[in-house]
Amino acid sequence: MSAMLSSSLLSWLRCFEAAARHCSFTQAAGELCVTQGAVSQQIKQLEQWLQRPLFLRTPRALVLTPEGERLRFVLRESFQAIESTLTQLRRTRAPGPLALSCAPSFAMRWLTPRLGEFFREHPEVGLRVYGEFHALDRARMVRDGIDAGVRFDLGGYADLKASVFLEEWLLPVASPAFLAAHPRLRSPRDLEAGWLLHDSSPWDGADEFAEWRHWLAEAGVTVPGLEQGQRFNLSQLAVGAALAGQGIAMGRSALVLEDIEAGRLVDLFGLHVRSQASYVFVSAHGQTPDIAKVEDWLVGEGARFDAARARLLAATRRSG
Repeated sequence: MSAMLSSSLLSWLRCFEAAARHCSFTQAAGELCVTQGAVSQQIKQLEQWLQRPLFLRTPRALVLTPEGERLRFVLRESFQAIESTLTQLRRTRAPGPLALSCAPSFAMRWLTPRLGEFFREHPEVGLRVYGEFHALDRARMVRDGIDAGVRFDLGGYADLKASVFLEEWLLPVASPAFLAAHPRLRSPRDLEAGWLLHDSSPWDGADEFAEWRHWLAEAGVTVPGLEQGQRFNLSQLAVGAALAGQGIAMGRSALVLEDIEAGRLVDLFGLHVRSQASYVFVSAHGQTPDIAKVEDWLVGEGARFDAARARLLAATRRSG
């Protein structure tokens, strides 16, 4: 190794690259599993070594200087080349099951009931599904040995291969028992904040009331005091509370369609709003044949589900 590239300098550069990618010392610290102060100190040491600033530190934002932007570009290309090479070297080991990191609620309600069909179609592909909802980027996927992922979010993956395979629609749902106990609940204007059940982290970086606020805005209704409702960290937990008669959940159609069809939940108003987020398939490295098979199968299943969903939601709109 060059004498210039000491272990200290490499550590400073890794901290700088993470902070530059996130435009945040705090987010970089979370990724690197160190404190925010440690990231700030290492970047300060790098700036002192270079004898020039790499960031403009304003009260509202962290902004790269021209020199910082130049260094960020070089490091991004260099780290991606290193990760790609390491990935190829790791691929020389005996092949094992593909690791698919999947949003937990989607894994439980939509994916796993369909996996039997995937294994019947592709018995040669080993696949292990892990329920996880942390944000994904190339560095994390390579480090954790994640071959591919499914996320419910807004997209915007700068360093991954990513494609939407299923759009989502939002609709308030409640149990027949809850509806019978609240007979005056006939339109969105009858909603009360205390009845609402929230997934407080629908996607990485989302506001805890994002889905209800989005649906209510499309419905043209204001419900003050959303914080009065119960909050959960998984959509499936909010839906579970609705099934138990505890209130009204903002249902994602992929997670509640079966319960609506079986009569366990009621599509309250027949007003279905396109979600801001979608289901995205992501992979970190070259599209291997097995990863391509998983993606192609998800696209096909997504299309079949979308057709069935359109028929059922059209029927609930008519009956509503």
